[in-house]
Order: sequence, then structure tokens, then C-alpha cells
Amino acid sequence: MSSPTPQPTLEPTERSATAAPSGLTHGLKQRHLSMIALGGVIGAGLFVGSGAGIAAAGPAIVLAFAASGLLVMLVMRMLGEMSAARPASGSFSVHAEKEIGPWAGVASGWVFWTLLCVGVAAEAIAAAGIVHGWLPGVPSWAWVALFMTFFCATNLAAVKNFGEFEFWFAAIKVTAIVAFLVICVLAILGLLPGTSAPGTANLTGQGGFFPNGLSGLVTGLLASVFAYGGLETVTIAAAESENPRRSVSIAVRTAMWRIALFYVGSMAVIVTLVPWNDPEVVSSGPYVAVLDVIGIPNAAQLMNVVVLIALLSAMNANIYGSSRMAYSLVQRGQGPRVLAKVSGGVPRLAVLASSAFGFFAVLLSFIWPETVFAWLLNMVGAAVLVVWGFIAVAQLRMRRRLEREAPELLTVRMWAFPYLTWVALAGIVTVLGLMTLDHDNRVQLYFTAALTLALSLAGWFKQRRDATRADA
Repeated sequence: MSSPTPQPTLEPTERSATAAPSGLTHGLKQRHLSMIALGGVIGAGLFVGSGAGIAAAGPAIVLAFAASGLLVMLVMRMLGEMSAARPASGSFSVHAEKEIGPWAGVASGWVFWTLLCVGVAAEAIAAAGIVHGWLPGVPSWAWVALFMTFFCATNLAAVKNFGEFEFWFAAIKVTAIVAFLVICVLAILGLLPGTSAPGTANLTGQGGFFPNGLSGLVTGLLASVFAYGGLETVTIAAAESENPRRSVSIAVRTAMWRIALFYVGSMAVIVTLVPWNDPEVVSSGPYVAVLDVIGIPNAAQLMNVVVLIALLSAMNANIYGSSRMAYSLVQRGQGPRVLAKVSGGVPRLAVLASSAFGFFAVLLSFIWPETVFAWLLNMVGAAVLVVWGFIAVAQLRMRRRLEREAPELLTVRMWAFPYLTWVALAGIVTVLGLMTLDHDNRVQLYFTAALTLALSLAGWFKQRRDATRADA
């Protein structure tokens, strides 16, 4: 009989940062995690927001989504390596704290928390707008209040409620996108009744494959990068699954084909079937434009239902992700301790605080839509790139340490380490640099930089204070 594998000894700071969250339940099943990971790449940014990218880049949007998709796959592989080795509800914030310093855990964690909370507000407003269009007699604010209250309540009850809602939301989104792709492929082949194969006319006509040159491709690249946001939540949820290491491994290893199929595949069939400069691509969304060309009846309303589900799914996931990130941060002494209280296996005060901030952002959108709420949106405009940067730096340091101290924990490994990690870092810096070329993107970059700097300084001062007290 072989001797048991020795377990690595954790330092006190590492133990507190990476241990399984006390009090939280492991209520998420593998089917929940698999569907959350699968549906996490299908959001309103894909169904609607991609239209602006197509209008800017033309058929070259396929290359833009492929390039940004490659960057996302590298980031998720790095995050998967760390999360499989040290599962934690704080995910990358925990890893950044351990590998870079407490200030990095503060900055990355609270930047991500702000991003998710503002996202809840934006999604609630957009979802309410869709339903208000169907039922104009009910004011939009009433729908916002209903959605916010409902998803706050479900997240307060038990983690399995979040898992079940996300499972069915994701199942609907996946079914919709797969059906869309199948219909489009049939239309491209000329196999649908009343349609003929378009060939390459839309790919080579109307200005060619690069109708707006390099500047259009850059705009499309930026639009595609931010459409991928949200994948990180699956590594947060994995910490509350039945088998965290296995769940993270499965989610990360299937990321490549999900991105290729849903994002790059969608863009390819859209620009093949519809002229890139069709006004409906932006006004109604590229998916509606395609369905109209194919002749699917009530295409706009059909896609509205799918977009509504995508928005509600994102609200649910963002309330969950923000509450767990807040809980992890305060548990590690990086925020008000009261939010660390757990009851019924759920950090209910963290859920309430995250939902309250989201609802406060909604109120700001009604009171000061052009000033304070716009500032909030700008502050999180480049937040996902900040998070990705922390992930890359933390993975560089953690991988080398694990190879020395606990190589058996490397069940998921970053490809071609460290070369592809450096490639990902260079890609992140390049995208940040490209944001400076456009005024609106430049404003978002400055606001996000200010938020990140403020949080980093706050974390650094706290780190210094804690060190001084420890030495006293």
C-alpha cells in the first residue's frame, strides 16, 4: 500500500486566505457549475452590444472576437490553474493578496465588487425597459424594484437557489444560441425554404473584409473584449460546489470550444448572412437582423425574450458574485467585519449590502443619469482589464511557488508557462493602450484608473498599519 501524499504546509496568512469559507455550504452541484460556465459567455453584450462592433469593424469583427477570445482563454486558464490549486470564494482576490500583497487583494476584489454591483443596476434598468415595452401601463421603476427584490430574496435563501436559476437561465440561452447557429448554417447552405446561399458576397462586398481599416478593427476589438466579461464568476461559485477542484477544472477545460462556438461562430454567420452596414444591425441588434433576413416571424420579440433572460441571468449571477467577493474580502479583514456574518450557509448581510448598492445605483440613474450614474459606469468601464492584469501577475508568482512547494496541486496547468502568461499580459496592456485612442474609451480608462489607484492606496495604508501593529 502506497504511503499517503504529504500535504503542503500553509503559512498562517495563506491558511486564512485560501481555506474553505467557514459557514458557507457546498450546495452547488456539478450540473450547476457546468451550465453556469456554459451560459456565462452568453449575455446581452453578445446579443445586442456586438452590433456596434460589427458596424465598426465589418466582417473583420470575426478576427476581433477571435483575438479577444484567445486573450480570455489565456486569462481563464491562468485563473483556473490558481482556483483548482486553492479554491476560494474570493477567487483572484485571494490569489492576488497572497502572491502580490494585501493591497492587491483589496484593489482587485473591490474593483470587481463595484463592477458587479453597477452591472446589477444596468441590467435591472435594461430588463425593466424590455418589460415596460410589453406592458407600458406599469412604470419601469416598478419592474426594477420587482427584479431587484426577487433576486435578492432568492440569493438570501440558499446558494442552491442561485444555482437552479442559473441552470435554467443558462439552459434557455444555450438552446437559443445553438438553435440560432443551426438555422444560420442551414441558411448559408441554402437549405432553408425560401432562402438561397449568400456565398461570400457580404464578406467581400460593401468595402471588403476590412471596410474601415485598422481603426475599425480596433473599435471592434474593444467592443469584443468587454462582451466577454462575466466568466470569472464561475471560479467564485466553484468554491461552494461539491468538488471545487474538479468543477474548476471542467469549466476551464471547456472554455475554448464555448468561446469559439458561441462568440466567434455567431459573428461568422452574422456577417455572412447580413451586410455589415445594415442599419438594423445596430438599431435592432445583429441577431434580430439575421432572423429578419431569414424570414423568422416576430424575430424582434423573440430576441427580446432571449435578451430579457440573459439580463435576468446576469443580475442573478452578479448579486451572487458580488456578495461572495464582499464576504471573502471582509473575512480576510479587508472591509467591515459585519458583512462576514453567515446564517443558513449564506452571507446574508453581504447579499443585502451588494443588492443595496445596486439599487442605489439604479436610483442614481433616475436622479442624475448624465452625471453621477455616468461616473459610476465610467469607473467600471475598464475594470475587467484591471482584474485580468492582477490574475496574470498573481499566476506568474503562484505557479513558481507551487512548483517548488506543492506541485501536486497543479491539476490544471497554464499552457506554455511562462510564455503565454507574458503574452496575455502584453495583450492586456495593448488593449489598455488602444483605449487611449478614443475619447469615450479614454474617459472610462481614466475613471477606472482613479478607482483602482484609490483602492490600492487604501489597501497599502492598511497593509502598513497592520504590519506596524504586528511589530509593536
